[in-house]
Amino acid sequence: MPERMLIRLARLNKTLAFLATAVVVFLGLLLPGIVGAAVLVVLAAGLAWVQYMTWRVTPAPVRVPRLLILALVVAAAIYKAS
Repeated sequence: MPERMLIRLARLNKTLAFLATAVVVFLGLLLPGIVGAAVLVVLAAGLAWVQYMTWRVTPAPVRVPRLLILALVVAAAIYKAS
């Protein structure tokens, strides 16, 4: 099952995936309080899952920015929840 999902993700248009993720981030930042935090937590969980599943094949220089982005999304979720 996870392999099929990763194959589907690999087939997506990268620009469209980036824009969709940006929309979800902005939605999470604009929604009030806990609702926005929940959107950001769901997004962070999805990003963490993709990072975990692709860790072995991701080049080392690409891992750091991905982890920083994940940390920023988690920090934004914590900020929104408080």
